[in-house]
Amino acid sequence: MAEARPYHHGDLRRALIDAARRILEAEGPSALSLRAVAREAGVSPAAPYHHFKDKTELLEAVAQEGWDMLDGVIARAKDQAANPDQALQEIGVGYVCFARDNPALYRVMYDTARDREALPEDMAADKDGAYCKVRDTMVEAGGDPNDELDLELATIAAWCAAHGLAEMAAFKQFEHLKDACGGEEPFLRAIFNHMGLGPRHLR
Repeated sequence: MAEARPYHHGDLRRALIDAARRILEAEGPSALSLRAVAREAGVSPAAPYHHFKDKTELLEAVAQEGWDMLDGVIARAKDQAANPDQALQEIGVGYVCFARDNPALYRVMYDTARDREALPEDMAADKDGAYCKVRDTMVEAGGDPNDELDLELATIAAWCAAHGLAEMAAFKQFEHLKDACGGEEPFLRAIFNHMGLGPRHLR
């Protein structure tokens, strides 16, 4: 564990979340506790209780930060793509790379969602949330906005495809395919191309 990092007064909640993320990435969820987070942040053992009643609340705050970060990844992928079809692919690539680069955070995001049996509410309810960004890209790619069922199924299919690939992309038996494709990201794009994602009438 790195030496405790004193926090700047006035931003204790931020310091605690940052400390929790450092512990998660270095040692995993089993090492996380409010006491450990306090020690890592350089504050008293009682300080975390000003913002979190227990470890579960702290994990939920860390997970929410992860969802916000993923939302930013999806927004950038969408904005930087040349067209909606490419945007769907680049959103998928960005998603998998986010999971690769933040493995412990990614796991906590889905562990807390699984405990609630739902993804964070603002992902689907907020028109600017990550889920809605994917759905809107489906429409921009030619999906029928009036066919709500097909659009919802297509969005879920895309999300599940990215999640599944994120779980499997690091498998060693894919290394020769990554080499053949010219690297990890071209490999991911090739996989998404073969999945044929999108609204039903566009496939």
